[in-house]
Amino acid sequence: MADLVKIAAELRGSVIDMCHRSRSAHLGSCLSCLDILTAAYWSVLSIDPAKPDDPARDRFILSKGHAAMALYATLAKRGYFPEQELLTYNEDGGRLAEHPPANLLPGVEAATGSLGHGLPIGVGIALATKIRPSAARVFVLLSDGENNEGSVWEAAMMAAAQRLENLCVIIDYNKWQATGRSNETLQLDPLVDKWRAFGWDAKEVDGHDITTLVTEMSGVPGSAGS
Repeated sequence: MADLVKIAAELRGSVIDMCHRSRSAHLGSCLSCLDILTAAYWSVLSIDPAKPDDPARDRFILSKGHAAMALYATLAKRGYFPEQELLTYNEDGGRLAEHPPANLLPGVEAATGSLGHGLPIGVGIALATKIRPSAARVFVLLSDGENNEGSVWEAAMMAAAQRLENLCVIIDYNKWQATGRSNETLQLDPLVDKWRAFGWDAKEVDGHDITTLVTEMSGVPGSAGS
């Protein structure tokens, strides 16, 4: 895992550089999820950057779209587009918008930024792979404050009702929102118990322990034949 720790550190450098160049915000939200992205894109996801539209690919949806810089740095380093393009982040006419755009950049599975939308999209994709059997898995990264959105819980109920075992939700519980501490805005704890009450096999892990992240995410099954 030493190589993954090094990759995560390099991604942090890329994100800090983008933030400094563009004078953009949301740096903390980006830095808090880079170990998750590193574990996913280098050790968990079944993907091929040369075939970004492969129907059999695993999908990763960054529902917390304000952390777009983290996703862009990850996709560039993974080979979806040249790392040099990171220099164009948030520039007029560029592909790297402040929030991820749909159908513009390879590797971006959905346009996100308006919180609460990523999980419903992920549920739809995961359900589609059951209707038309595929081994593809779906991973959705939420922010903790995003759990304030009712659409998250509607989607969580739907996923449990449809037994979407090929769907994995990761919540980046960094305990901060745009205007302050998450639990000062709306009490989230006990967050794990809430998800369990909605029928999910919820676990709390260290979001910066790449070994644990790889182990937990790798256990998500595909839906082929189910």
